[in-house]
Amino acid sequence: MALYSNGQYKAAEKLDVEVMKARKRVLGDEHPNTLFSMNNLASTYSSQGLWGKAKELQVQVMEARKRVLSDEHPYTLISMNNLAFTLQSQARHEEALALMVHSTQS
Repeated sequence: MALYSNGQYKAAEKLDVEVMKARKRVLGDEHPNTLFSMNNLASTYSSQGLWGKAKELQVQVMEARKRVLSDEHPYTLISMNNLAFTLQSQARHEEALALMVHSTQS
């Protein structure tokens, strides 16, 4: 987080990828800590304007959290909101709005 907070996004990305891979290997693809790491990497991508990469991970995290935690779990709703922000940044306003509405009504 220190690298991310200081705007050192490439260094943060490298570390985020390493942590995510290690957690996938040790904990599995859908373990909450693995999903947390994937979410961190997606945030790092977003901060660099890498919307496609961010969206891909955010969709994976959101779908996994729906399966593992439930549609209404706070972490799932946060994932929806993160994805909505990315969609908004890609000018996909209708999709973003639908996710935002769903995440606030749950």
